[in-house]
Amino acid sequence: MADKRLTILIGADTFPPDVNGAAKFAERLAVGLVGRGHRVVIVAPSPDEEFGLRLEDHDGVALEVYRLRSWKWFNHPWMRFALPWEVRADTRAILDEVQPDVVHVQSHINIGWGLVREAHDKGIRVIATNHFMPENVAQFLPLPQFGIDWLVRTVWKVAMKTYAMVDEATTPTRKAADYLEKSVHRSGVHAISCGLDISHYRPILGKRKDPYALFLGRVEQEKRIEELLFALKRFPEGTLRVVIAGAGDDRGRLEKIARDNGIAHRVEFSGHIDDATLTRLLSDAAVFVMPSIAELQSIATLEAMASGLPVVAANAMALPHLVHDGENGFLFEPRDIEGLASAIARIINSSDAEYRAFQRASLEIVADHDISTTLDRFEQIYRGE
Repeated sequence: MADKRLTILIGADTFPPDVNGAAKFAERLAVGLVGRGHRVVIVAPSPDEEFGLRLEDHDGVALEVYRLRSWKWFNHPWMRFALPWEVRADTRAILDEVQPDVVHVQSHINIGWGLVREAHDKGIRVIATNHFMPENVAQFLPLPQFGIDWLVRTVWKVAMKTYAMVDEATTPTRKAADYLEKSVHRSGVHAISCGLDISHYRPILGKRKDPYALFLGRVEQEKRIEELLFALKRFPEGTLRVVIAGAGDDRGRLEKIARDNGIAHRVEFSGHIDDATLTRLLSDAAVFVMPSIAELQSIATLEAMASGLPVVAANAMALPHLVHDGENGFLFEPRDIEGLASAIARIINSSDAEYRAFQRASLEIVADHDISTTLDRFEQIYRGE
């Protein structure tokens, strides 16, 4: 029956307190499903030395979370992983205890790898969502490029076997679905937005008196934040500043770039921020900038659009799905600093009427990404509809 309460087991290799798009999506999905009356159980690596079943508060909702024994990746600031051979034994017992109607994994690595195989063996319906791109992890692998290339090919070969065992596969955008279909030789991948609760954001229409360009996300090399700093140098003193909100181990390098280019006094590193600060920064910014070329959707860009911000983004992967060039912002070619600076200037130098048109376009485009639509789609897929 369409209104039957489901028991859904979500397997995630990253989950809050981790701060990244995949973790945020898994949490938002779980909280939304509980709000619709379903029982949701999470399986994720432990963020500390304790493991087992916990009742955790996430966005004011109590979630059942099985935390598996985990190990910290040696050169990553927060990443922890469960060992695949331990995952199989652990998830076998968890599946027997929970008896889920459906298993939904958020990756094909470690927890996803083991959980898919155990659920498949037990005849449980399995859904897999891909958030993975090699660029997301390459910087943390102490290997030469040919070694990274070999490892990436190996990971995708393993992923092919994993995706062959799932009933349905999803990714956040059509571009990401095409990418996954090519990588794992599978057709019929569903494009379902990560979604967000648009009502949580506070758009303020009209030009800004103190314009700043905002970047929001993990402060890692893969995000190419230095391109925004190099673009800032092309603006006269007093016309623009930059706020970089988020934590990560690339901050020191970026601070040095700012100092070396004489713009350190125009760049604010906010670090990890709370929800109230996030809302304020998004509402008050003049333009949102996303230079990354490894975005399968970009929840941060969705949040900026829900806040009524014009967006300047790299013309790469899934970002053109969100940024319609000339409508709610502009696309620039990766590494084209002049193009990036020009796009930002076109927005902050626009008339108030033109600026408001950019804002309204962002709000119109993001309306299709409301979390309620995402939850509808996943409920249908869970039920085999």
